[in-house]
Amino acid sequence: MRFATYICRMVKRITAIVLLIALLTANYSYFFVYAGFELNKKYIATTLCENRDKPQLHCEGKCYFMKKINQASEKEKSAERQAQKNLFQEVFYATVTTNVFYNQLIQLVITPYQYSDQSVSPGSIYQPPRVG
Repeated sequence: MRFATYICRMVKRITAIVLLIALLTANYSYFFVYAGFELNKKYIATTLCENRDKPQLHCEGKCYFMKKINQASEKEKSAERQAQKNLFQEVFYATVTTNVFYNQLIQLVITPYQYSDQSVSPGSIYQPPRVG
């Protein structure tokens, strides 16, 4: 019982540390690029710099540093765009509806009207009013 509790606590601590490191690396990517540049400045200036053949420019690896900063910013922008896409979600709302189909659409209503077969001329029914 004690060993299981100890393992559970260790897993929680390791998870918290990993998440903290992931959070810091995502937010401080410029800092890590700059720290890497400062720690390897001599190596970058002698081997990776584009202007190492032109000492009069006094580049000293700054061109490489700027490339890495631009790459980090592009990576951050693309990650931000991807996060924006993930925030947009389509909403699908489905309700259960029951469809009722009627076999008889018109109901026969019996009225007390008596149809006569006598032909009535339209002139005898529709006459204009008389004045007078």
